[in-house]
Amino acid sequence: MKKTVIFDMDGTLFQTNKILEASLVDTFDHLTRAGKWQGSAPLKEYQDIMGVPLPKVWETLMPDHSEVDRNETDQYFLESLIANIHGGKGELYPNVAELFERLDSGGCAIYIASNGLKRYLAAIVDHYKLDRWVAGVYSIEEIDSLNKSDLVGAILAEAGDGPAVMVGDRLSDFNAGRDNNIPSIGCRFDFAREEELACADYVIDDLLDVVEIMNKAEYVTE
Repeated sequence: MKKTVIFDMDGTLFQTNKILEASLVDTFDHLTRAGKWQGSAPLKEYQDIMGVPLPKVWETLMPDHSEVDRNETDQYFLESLIANIHGGKGELYPNVAELFERLDSGGCAIYIASNGLKRYLAAIVDHYKLDRWVAGVYSIEEIDSLNKSDLVGAILAEAGDGPAVMVGDRLSDFNAGRDNNIPSIGCRFDFAREEELACADYVIDDLLDVVEIMNKAEYVTE
């Protein structure tokens, strides 16, 4: 029976921190020039809520701004992120390519489930040629509820019966595993928090450890 491995993108496969500050500063400098922001870019506040859908991000960072302002900010930020990705300023975490090669050769189906927008995810997949291994890329945009558990559920429905695992770095990833009755693997990377990692079934410091976990007998779910 084919195994399914579902990965989060930001902070799990892609080192978002490599482009996050530059894109956020660029975006809030744009707001400042437009007379819609004062002060520095709220980088720390953004990092604290990494893992939530972007509409929630702007509601949190810009609570007193209009929906129009938030939507325009979202679009500007997206374009800045994509430009930085294509400009080679981002980077995958170590061993992503080797991990994907080993999972693919071992008969696993690889999916990505992210709170990122489709164009952003497509830019990463295209720049790093991840479509060599990835069977499908799912964005939270495709789910009306904006709930990652529902997004992972949609992937599992496509993948069919068989053991599956969710790999991520934040609580929404571990909740998505629990809500869909599959194990979760927590990556102790840049944005991870120990109190959230405690909710994962496994915790790793190296992506290649996913292979070892996949080979464990207790990994197979009911």
